[in-house]
Amino acid sequence: MLCSYSCGSSDHSLSRRGFLGGALGFGAMALDSMMQPAFTRELQQQQKRVLMIWLNGGSSQLETWDPKPGTDTGGPFQTIATSAPGVHISELLPYTAKQMHRLALVRGLNTAEDDHGKGSVIMHTGRRQEPAMKWPHLGSVCAKLLGDRDNPLPGYIHITPRGNGGVNSEDAAFLGPRYASVALSDGHAPANLDRPANLSANDDQRRHEFRTHADRKFLSSRRTAMTEAYTQSYEQAAQLMRKRDLFALDKEPPAVVDRYGRHDFGRHCLMARRLLEGGATFVKVSHSNYDTHHENFDFHIEQVGEFDRPFATLVEDLHERGLLSSTLILVASEFGRTPKINRNYGRDHWSRAWSVALGGCGIKGGSVSGKTNANGTAVADGQVHGGHLFHTYLKALGFDSKKNFYIDQRPIPIADPKASPIAEVLA
Repeated sequence: MLCSYSCGSSDHSLSRRGFLGGALGFGAMALDSMMQPAFTRELQQQQKRVLMIWLNGGSSQLETWDPKPGTDTGGPFQTIATSAPGVHISELLPYTAKQMHRLALVRGLNTAEDDHGKGSVIMHTGRRQEPAMKWPHLGSVCAKLLGDRDNPLPGYIHITPRGNGGVNSEDAAFLGPRYASVALSDGHAPANLDRPANLSANDDQRRHEFRTHADRKFLSSRRTAMTEAYTQSYEQAAQLMRKRDLFALDKEPPAVVDRYGRHDFGRHCLMARRLLEGGATFVKVSHSNYDTHHENFDFHIEQVGEFDRPFATLVEDLHERGLLSSTLILVASEFGRTPKINRNYGRDHWSRAWSVALGGCGIKGGSVSGKTNANGTAVADGQVHGGHLFHTYLKALGFDSKKNFYIDQRPIPIADPKASPIAEVLA
């Protein structure tokens, strides 16, 4: 069902019911030797991880990270001071304001793409869509380069708001199906984690040994990325069964659940914390739907209010548990909203001057990069695009973002070679 305030694009039917979550098939082509071994080992030893909060539909920068009160585009909300000296954000984010000394803002973003699907590609891959080339999502890149082969958790986990669960191999592109995203519908554990009641542990082990023997014999003559991923999925499933408690939110004290909130987004943020603490490499949490063509201000009171406390709680919890310094946090959308307020009291799609928030691993807390003009219609200083963001994420994680993947011995740059990291927000 589409929101009454949305643009009517088919993207929203996917977005609100599990963006990236429903495709079950494998089919991407890949090789598994992408990077120099020493470089990969160095990254794995750092035990870095990533949390991505995806504000689906395009959140308003003017009601979040770059408010313009008192202007013709500013709307009704004021700014508030934050824990970062000199940095002000929307009054709709009082809890996040107390965490701004741990976060950074990029206010000079111009991605020049107002289509939901194409904007999403830019923000997930750091590149524009190309007819002859699909680029891997940041989550798949991190699963490949930061993930541990023996980790029972999928490398790229997407917690969706009541979406379809499953694997989306397209996210991994040429990296191969092993690094595809795995969607957890409504934050629930993958299906069938428990061994069937009529199957004994001994019989299950014998069945597993027989399957392993058959797989090895088959792979000796027919090894492909797809068959390797198929074999590895059984190994991972067996290990994941032993980690089922990570998905049990009822094991959390009621006071902790209350701090996050008992609504969907609160539960999903708490699940993200448990997964990251349990060894997950990349966790994406989607919050829908920010496509506010109608009643933008009423909607942001509700939706940003729902986002604010769970997100701030999650940042604080990661800090208190010693994980923030090794966890890169990014809060992004496919674009922002128009400074001009339309006749329906809404804001439309706007990619020419908007903002994202970063934090944690490799990020200089309290910093701000870029500046928009007085009424937010254009970038006045420090303009960057999605490629710069992608370089920044990789640099913060310890990558040399100028290095290459190698596909059939052909070098393919990890990130857009025409862009570079945003130095102002890097520690």
